Amino acid sequence: MVALFAARAGAWLRKGLCMDAGPIISATAVVKTYRTREVVVDALKHVDFEVMPGEMVAVMGPSGSGKTTLLNCMSGLDSIDSGDVSIAGQLLRTMSDDALSDYRATSMGFVFQAYNLLPVLSAQENVELPLMLAGTSSKEAQARAVEKLELVGLGDRTDHLPAELSGGQQQRVAIARALANDPAIVWGDELTGNLDSTNSAEIMELLTRLNKEQHQTFVIVTHSEEVGALADRIVRMNDGVIVDDGTRGDDSSASAGSSGTTAGAED
Repeated sequence: MVALFAARAGAWLRKGLCMDAGPIISATAVVKTYRTREVVVDALKHVDFEVMPGEMVAVMGPSGSGKTTLLNCMSGLDSIDSGDVSIAGQLLRTMSDDALSDYRATSMGFVFQAYNLLPVLSAQENVELPLMLAGTSSKEAQARAVEKLELVGLGDRTDHLPAELSGGQQQRVAIARALANDPAIVWGDELTGNLDSTNSAEIMELLTRLNKEQHQTFVIVTHSEEVGALADRIVRMNDGVIVDDGTRGDDSSASAGSSGTTAGAED
């Protein structure tokens, strides 16, 4: 079953990203609510969201607007209360937890603000690790790790530990790790948040190049207008709803949605 899902996701790429084939990511009327003893937070309120294959989309909005919740729910990292999410035509709710975990490992890549590198492993070993956990042979994992590190400009740093790399280089290792399985979709959550402006610009230049050359779909949550400007489309959120889906050609609704947040809501 997992092989079928992965094959369908990969088919978007082999078809040349035919835009009339439909979205690779689709959400309909998605609701996500967080509850504690003291408060109920409506993190996503009947959200509709689509991304076409090969598109780079930036999801923006104030803190607490629901950006990270949207990413987590679209990627299957978090469950939803109602509505539907599909990836490459497959409804996530029809998949078991094991199948969904395997699918994320084979067809999705994740890059976060924290690099999440193991300090005792070299750059190459950090990239190899998820491949090995997914059942890739040691020889193939080594070859693919070197290939991806070269792709992100770190072919001469393969044996360096994270502490021997700059912040920008560590994030490049994290990107190489996310790309190791040639995923159809790469999710990024504030992936330049820990970087200075120079390194941030270099990372985004790298991602936009990879997006064009590798034809992979990127969905990036960010507070940075500079990062958002490099995407094909900016989706703006506020108070758990999408106030501008980036297709209308103006930012009037975005400015209307920029004031206020939902107290305690997920980012």
